Amino acid sequence: MTTNPAPPAVWPRVPALYLSEVVHTRVRPVRYRLRQRTYLWFVDLDALPVPPRVLRPLARFDARDHFDGTAPTLRAALDAYLASHGVREADGRVLMLGHARVFGHVFNPLTLYWCHDSAGHPVCVVAEVHNTYGGRHCYLLRTDADGHAEASKDFYVSPFFDVEGSYRMRLPLPGDRLDLTVQLRHDDGSRPLTAVVRGRHRAAGAGALMAAAIRHPWSTAAVSLGIRLHGIRLYLKGLPVRPRPAPDSREGTL
Repeated sequence: MTTNPAPPAVWPRVPALYLSEVVHTRVRPVRYRLRQRTYLWFVDLDALPVPPRVLRPLARFDARDHFDGTAPTLRAALDAYLASHGVREADGRVLMLGHARVFGHVFNPLTLYWCHDSAGHPVCVVAEVHNTYGGRHCYLLRTDADGHAEASKDFYVSPFFDVEGSYRMRLPLPGDRLDLTVQLRHDDGSRPLTAVVRGRHRAAGAGALMAAAIRHPWSTAAVSLGIRLHGIRLYLKGLPVRPRPAPDSREGTL
């Protein structure tokens, strides 16, 4: 007989900002490390924060930026995705980590949704990935007690990697600290890419949002630009570009 994982002993404080550092380490075919500082929102999907009017250009949560972009709310979009995969029991609290729109622009390389049942037990984690070509893809993950999960790679993200191999992830529910790891593993046993996200919790008041926005101006545009600049550097280092699969087979699917 199996039992549900225990609910969190203490629920994380939301809404929150995580002042974060993202590090991507490539070890083959060339060694390269990408570092970028930013801030991420951590929110309850049923109680999304609405900043004071003067600060609203700095943070807007819009359902069109996630999943297929057609649902009236983010919660409705997530519920539809879960239902399409036969998940009915995730009817409790959902905590989301990702970027909000800033000055009308958003780019979310990775958005995470920690889904719980009505009693607070963890059910699953949904990892929503966006690439710079406008494609979106979701991974439905059944994490263990330590937040570990594995998934086959099904989505073209980087122009320097084919759609092959699998991901090994560590996605514990954030608390005072954010500490996430996603590692790409190839069938030959190699681990060519490891991405780590670490951050510090801050209550998401008006002062904290202003401070984060000043420290990281137009953060979502900076993330998008940074990815492209690092891609140019990798190309100049001689990394071959892998062909992008047809959109109807690998890209833009949920």
